[in-house]
Amino acid sequence: REIARKLGLSVADKPSMACLSSRFPYGQTITADALRRVGVAENYLRDRGFNVVRVRDHAGLARIEITPDEMTHLMEMRDAVSLEFKRLGFLYVTLDLIGFRSGSMDEAL
Repeated sequence: REIARKLGLSVADKPSMACLSSRFPYGQTITADALRRVGVAENYLRDRGFNVVRVRDHAGLARIEITPDEMTHLMEMRDAVSLEFKRLGFLYVTLDLIGFRSGSMDEAL
């Protein structure tokens, strides 16, 4: 980020992003469609003002991780989020009440 800032690149302040495959539990088959669905879902939330967001895919169940201070905002738009996520192919849409944490998929190990 520091180098990007010195070079004047627009990406200097973008949050770091882990590989989308980290959004799936160990052992779950990951398809190109599933990766696309997770990426589109995360971008949908970012486009609506959520800065730190992960959409974890548990075999068609979307588990949304955001910071606790943004949860009220998500609940205010829960109908629209649910409709969009279901349109993307998720069967269920959930909010992780603990909130965003790096490595949350490792908790099941």
